[in-house]
Amino acid sequence: MRAYLDFEKPVAELEARIDELRSAEVAKNGNSGDEIGRLEARASEALREVYAQLSPWQKMQVARHPQRPHCLDFIKALIDEFTPLAGDRKFGEDEAVVCGLGRFRGEPICLIGQEKGSTTESRLRHNFGMARPEGYRKAVRLMELADRFSLPVLAFIDTAGAFPGIDAEERGQAEAIARSTDACLALGAPNIALVIGEGGSGGAVALATANRTLMLEHAVYSVISPEGAASILWRDSARAEEAASSMRITAQDLLRLGVIDAIVPEPLGGAHRDPQAAVLAAGEALAVQLGELSGRDAAAIRAERADRFLSIGRRL
Repeated sequence: MRAYLDFEKPVAELEARIDELRSAEVAKNGNSGDEIGRLEARASEALREVYAQLSPWQKMQVARHPQRPHCLDFIKALIDEFTPLAGDRKFGEDEAVVCGLGRFRGEPICLIGQEKGSTTESRLRHNFGMARPEGYRKAVRLMELADRFSLPVLAFIDTAGAFPGIDAEERGQAEAIARSTDACLALGAPNIALVIGEGGSGGAVALATANRTLMLEHAVYSVISPEGAASILWRDSARAEEAASSMRITAQDLLRLGVIDAIVPEPLGGAHRDPQAAVLAAGEALAVQLGELSGRDAAAIRAERADRFLSIGRRL
């Protein structure tokens, strides 16, 4: 069953009417095809109008949509022969971060992703995509393998941020994030990061310090959540919408600022309306970026990545 966001109410009402007519048509063997067609056209137009003028806060809601495709959906559709890697060899396993080896369009790659989960059980198992230190240390293990065997790294970013619990702090959360960011910068093979939902703070940057950073059209990427920013600035998390408008969290803003390199279009109404189309579009974009980076030596790859991050903020 489709879940609607608050601002999608005009579309929800039209689609509910369409479903009623279809049910009645099946039950009575009637002929309401013309009316259904007219309503479908109106619903499509309403959806187009709504999504043409989304505010940053509304984009945040789309990025958090529970039916949006997650990391494992991208892996299942895009990666062949995926072999997961578990454990950080220091403390334990963290299922918020998915790591492994596989083939992307026939070529061997390393893959890192943040998985939020899609059911209550899986969300708890994956800790809603909020990684602990062992998740980032596992990612470092994979990047070291990638460097040794000159394998490109693909990273699917989708997290509200690194897990802020006491246990994570006791095991060196800040150090693990820093080491992971450093491993990204030191990597001699190309790496590409795709923000598929939320890119939250250092928890995202630790895996998204890449030669190329892409975002899905309605994804967001920020130093802190709008709720967190509002709580700090105004001591009032209810002003999250106001904070979102000031933070430049959207893909469109970040492309203008030079923080990301490209935007991957989503189906009309967001990736949650047609996950398969969204995943395939992402695959095409990743293939283009990998093609542009292939054939470069390790020194050139590292230098380009470093220059890319040093240049952020020079042109505003």
